[in-house]
Amino acid sequence: MLQRYDERNADILYWVNGNLLHRDQPGLSPFDSVVQGGDAVWEGLRLYRGSIFGLTPHLARLRKSALALGFSDIPTDVEITDAITATLRANKMSDGVHIRLTLTRGVKVTSGMDPRLNRAGPTLIVLAEYKPPVYDTGGLTLATSSIRRPSPDVLDPKIHHNNLINSILAKIEANASGADDALMLDQRGFVAETNATHLFAVIAGALVTPTTVACPEGITRQTVLELAAVHEIPAVVRDVSLTEMYAAGEVFCTGTMGEIAAVTTIDGRRIGNGEVGPVTARLAKIYQEHAAAYGTRLIQV
Repeated sequence: MLQRYDERNADILYWVNGNLLHRDQPGLSPFDSVVQGGDAVWEGLRLYRGSIFGLTPHLARLRKSALALGFSDIPTDVEITDAITATLRANKMSDGVHIRLTLTRGVKVTSGMDPRLNRAGPTLIVLAEYKPPVYDTGGLTLATSSIRRPSPDVLDPKIHHNNLINSILAKIEANASGADDALMLDQRGFVAETNATHLFAVIAGALVTPTTVACPEGITRQTVLELAAVHEIPAVVRDVSLTEMYAAGEVFCTGTMGEIAAVTTIDGRRIGNGEVGPVTARLAKIYQEHAAAYGTRLIQV
């Protein structure tokens, strides 16, 4: 699974601390913390007909992560929202857009790891692209990676940080095996997530999803759990073994980038009947309708 380049993105403008720059114009200093050490936090947002779904919880997670890393002078939600709106307007975007929101610790006075070298405040980056949900809705293939998701005693997954090397290494393994994405386990051997999304299984007619002991708390994941409760679909959060995933009637992944996408093969095992299952299809429809109807309006369509 490789994302496709959209020609509409050839001349997009992106935001860096109040400046709108063409995608080919460099806007980050080599002294910026995200360049120096991946010292940044991020969120992925999706625009539906002028509105962003889950904007408030996404900004709350961004702020919580920045506070955990000790960032100073964090922009307010209003300031961040204004930057997003300005970027969308500059690009004349109103629908079918994915936004990568990044907040770095900022520019250092000289190269080094010490946060005391950061004296200019954080750097806010808004990158908006035309991008539909990236996954094949006909069914994904996963391969279990040898790379494990770290536990909180190594790196707290509740910090939505830019240090994504372990996920990238897992994705490299998935590419080498011919799979769409990697299934990642935690340090105990239980299922954590994929390299980019959360996972759900349908077991005995009920939804089962792994705990977030070794992965971020997903906004889409939480929305699915809430929608399942509203629509009387049983759901439980617990440790899930790889064997349970193999034997599940259905498996699907969730995330802002890809919404809800069925998984039909894991490590060569066919999941269910090898097709998109009824629970997955139902929840995908419910989620898409919900996300399109209950966003924060930023652009008039």
